[in-house]
Amino acid sequence: MKLNLIYCLVAFSSLFSQAAATKAANYRRNDEIAGELTGTVTDKSDGKALPGVTVYIADLKRGAATDAKGKYVFNRIPKGVYLVQFSFIGYGSITRTVDFTKTSVLDVQLQFSSIEAGEVVITGVSRATEVKRSPIPIVAVSKAFIDQRAAAGNVIDMIANIPGINAVTTGPNVSKPFIHGLGYNRVVTLQDGIRQEGQQWGDEHGIEVDQNSIDRIEIIKGPASLSYGSDAIGGVVNLISPVSPPEGSILGSVSQTYGTNNGLFNTSLRLYGNQNGLVYGAILSAKEAKDYHNQHDGRVYNTAFREKDARVMLGVNKSWGYSYFNATLFDDLQEIPDGSRDSVTRQFTKQISDADNYRPTVTNSELNSYSISPNHQHVQLYRIYNNSNFNIGDGNLIVNLGYQYSHRREFTHPTQPLEPGLNLQLNSYTYDVKYNFNIANGYETSVGLNGFYQNNSLGEGTAFPIPAYHQFDLGPFAIIKKSFGKLDLSTGVRYDHRSFTGQSANLDTTTAYYPKLFTGNNPTTAPNVVPQFAALNKSFAGFSGSFGGTYNFSNEFLLKANISRGFRAPSIAELSANGPDPGSQIYHVGNSNFKPEFSLQEDIGAFLTLPFLSASVEVFNNSIQNYIFQQQVLDASGAPVVNQGYNEFTYVQSKAKIYGGEFYLDVHPVNWLHFANSLSLTYGENQGLNGKGVADSLKYLPFIPPLHTHSELKANFKNGVGCFRNLYAMVGFDHYNAQNRFFGAYGTETSTAGYNLLSAGIGGNFVDKNGKEKLKIFIEGTNLNNEVYQSHLSRLKYFDPNVTANVTRPGIFNMGRNISFKLIIPIDFSPHAKPTSGS
Repeated sequence: MKLNLIYCLVAFSSLFSQAAATKAANYRRNDEIAGELTGTVTDKSDGKALPGVTVYIADLKRGAATDAKGKYVFNRIPKGVYLVQFSFIGYGSITRTVDFTKTSVLDVQLQFSSIEAGEVVITGVSRATEVKRSPIPIVAVSKAFIDQRAAAGNVIDMIANIPGINAVTTGPNVSKPFIHGLGYNRVVTLQDGIRQEGQQWGDEHGIEVDQNSIDRIEIIKGPASLSYGSDAIGGVVNLISPVSPPEGSILGSVSQTYGTNNGLFNTSLRLYGNQNGLVYGAILSAKEAKDYHNQHDGRVYNTAFREKDARVMLGVNKSWGYSYFNATLFDDLQEIPDGSRDSVTRQFTKQISDADNYRPTVTNSELNSYSISPNHQHVQLYRIYNNSNFNIGDGNLIVNLGYQYSHRREFTHPTQPLEPGLNLQLNSYTYDVKYNFNIANGYETSVGLNGFYQNNSLGEGTAFPIPAYHQFDLGPFAIIKKSFGKLDLSTGVRYDHRSFTGQSANLDTTTAYYPKLFTGNNPTTAPNVVPQFAALNKSFAGFSGSFGGTYNFSNEFLLKANISRGFRAPSIAELSANGPDPGSQIYHVGNSNFKPEFSLQEDIGAFLTLPFLSASVEVFNNSIQNYIFQQQVLDASGAPVVNQGYNEFTYVQSKAKIYGGEFYLDVHPVNWLHFANSLSLTYGENQGLNGKGVADSLKYLPFIPPLHTHSELKANFKNGVGCFRNLYAMVGFDHYNAQNRFFGAYGTETSTAGYNLLSAGIGGNFVDKNGKEKLKIFIEGTNLNNEVYQSHLSRLKYFDPNVTANVTRPGIFNMGRNISFKLIIPIDFSPHAKPTSGS
């Protein structure tokens, strides 16, 4: 049945593609139906032309840049109504809704401001929408924001300081996004709208995306299963790659980042071109770092990493729409820390044998080496995907198709360094087909179908935490949006169906420390053979929906409210896990009797934007039925149960409530000076299986971040000094409360002390005498006060198996002071005799 469904989807896509091709042929024969848009962008304060302004039509993936006279041009624009965004560093972005059947000239004026009031998003909406008009809680992160985060070790760290967003970490290169206390298989990570699939249930590996290939990030804070299916019950992180450059241009850059704490080197080269609507590009990146250090632990053994990434893109932008083909490679060698120390000297030690009856201390040369130790993991992800948008009839058909191969190996046998312990191979085929149109006057409608098929296999190895399995997801949905004057309403409904087929497996334990999958015919009678996984056949289904609105009292003040019902089926780990995962230091045990999760979340927010002040308040309340989480297993004496050398954790299910909110205040008495402050608070309560309350040690949910406040004083100087433009300088202060609301049952979590962090940054652009940009410089310092601290969401907090009686704060501490330097050198191979018009 699954294959039949896949064939149907392929045929469905093929039919639409043929229709689109016919339409495209008609457009090529009748070029006069394609529109043109031109205009001039000037400074509102003095009327002078602004060169280098980015003009972008998100729904069409088309961009242009203003020339020396502030003029821009778009050719071959399909007839329709689209949002056009104008953005320029140092100025506030603005958007205009343009009907290309009526408008061919659009002049705009930009005003100096560092407040991005006109941000446009494409995630979770039928068409490109201004953030302020979307009722769902959503935040957009610009390229300027990303560039200034020079110290971020990975793409998730770039956003982990945004109110409501956190990261569960295992060292500086392993971060997983958490949104309002929900993560792992409850947050869907996308790259250009394509689901990221790579064993999301695991702790010890991050998101397999090159941070240098991302120019924009859009985050939905709350249930987004309506558009993205089961696993988006907590939210969505959409990582968006660079847009195509203006027509007739070939642009790129070389960037280099260095971090002082762990000697991080991060180098990247990108080059993108656009010739008559044929767009192409490539990005090559490499980064490596040695063990990081702090004042308490010194250098933390086995936190070094080495990563290589590549990306190529080829596409077309025409009057009939666009089609982009992408291929990416992610290849990461990541060391696996275990926190073991000498009981007397407290120096880190290393495993040198499988018996592990003696551990020597780690030498200083090893701690300061860029070499990858034998105890490491090798994570590879190969991805091919296509984003297409065809103009058909009075609407547009969007087709996103992708294939991913994720190969994750953990090498944990020091005497046999080429023998993998964990060896998981995951093939994923994702599909997303939707048609956007106006069902009636002003009713923006999107109907579609998306999901994925997966096949997970077990390679040669000695650790088997999850079984080989097949999974198929299917989800039709419909979304309608309508504006009634100042009121914007949005609603939708979705049905999800997920099925699992897990394969039974047995282990041959004849060789100590090296169990193998049994391939014989009679496991019940063969010697030294034990059952590992039982066969599994499970299906889950459920409805999700959303209704919300935004009321714009004026251009300065608006209210948003939204209510969403989310659905999530259990993951394969939660259903069938039965084995060790050396990287996470956990023996996982699942439960095949779990029910799917259902959530009901209410969101409300108020937003104020004045000339000298910006403020917002957002609150949320999320009630979750059948919430699944892990807890440690203890024996009758209260000691942790150890299975194959690792503490055993099992999954349990309960009713949960997660609630909280964010507050933001930016005071800017003059345009160039901003004092921004934010506060985010999340509470997570375990309400028991029947909602009747639980013991105090069970009262709170795991992985709930503490109260966090952030204050930042930032000065922006768009005119700069001498040869420098768009200069900025900032100083930041972060306070994290102690987290005493933790899941303490069975020793699963412990309290975390509060701490304060000081940061600062400066940067700007170096230009030549003609004002052309030649170099970008960014310097960022984090933890400048060199605080010794542990994040409550750091898994390294629990990595210290040799705790002695006189050690009061076990575990590994976060990174100490770090100063990062980032240089970006623009490349321009454009034939400058041609105009920089939009494709």
